[in-house]
Amino acid sequence: MGSLTSGTVYYMIKECIILAGGLGTRLRSAVPDLPKCMAPVAGKPFLAHVINYFREQGIEKFIFSLGYKSKVIQQFLDASYAGLSKQYVIEKEPLGTGGAIQLACRQATERHVLILNGDTMFSIQVSALAAFHLQHQAHCTLALKPMQRFDRYGVVEIADNGAITSFREKQFYENGLINGGIYALQVNTFLHEALPEKFSFEKDYLEKLYTARPMYGIVQDAYFIDIGIPEDFERANKELHARSNDVQTDGV
Repeated sequence: MGSLTSGTVYYMIKECIILAGGLGTRLRSAVPDLPKCMAPVAGKPFLAHVINYFREQGIEKFIFSLGYKSKVIQQFLDASYAGLSKQYVIEKEPLGTGGAIQLACRQATERHVLILNGDTMFSIQVSALAAFHLQHQAHCTLALKPMQRFDRYGVVEIADNGAITSFREKQFYENGLINGGIYALQVNTFLHEALPEKFSFEKDYLEKLYTARPMYGIVQDAYFIDIGIPEDFERANKELHARSNDVQTDGV
């Protein structure tokens, strides 16, 4: 799982849960007939960009948490990722982000998993997140993105050692650290919390328990895009197309 060599923690998270069950109501004007994660971005469903990046980062096993139009996503994954180690967990009714993660965690085979959102690309270094998470024996570690002049997101504040000290509500901020929607999660401790079947991971787990549980944040100033609104969906098309061209040019 991990080892200590010359004071450095080496650890790799190999399994992830991708939350892909959202309705995507704010994106309906741009993508009316598809689940949000299946919105076409730079020539392929957005979900493909997420999968491809995190496979390159060392993720080997994928658990897809599905709900709205789950068959559309399953058909795409079965056809395009036939060799991928994957399983599907399908909500019979919306469970909230926390309920969806809880349901999927029951299928996890690793002690620690990476939690991703199927409508967000945050190009973090998984190895750095995993090492930090293990070093602090955290129940949950958040990947935090520095951002300037924004109002779509709340702010997460951390101490010098990375421990979370507060969650601040959405409003206009000149600058701050946002929750990038990627978490390293210790599966057993999470499943042993007295949590309901339906709940918000952010409100009912992170914000309620961060003062009583070891929860940390690690700052990664990497590429970030959330396609939840039409403007950012259009921006993702331009930026990810350019990034794909750059990769091809570099011969990677």
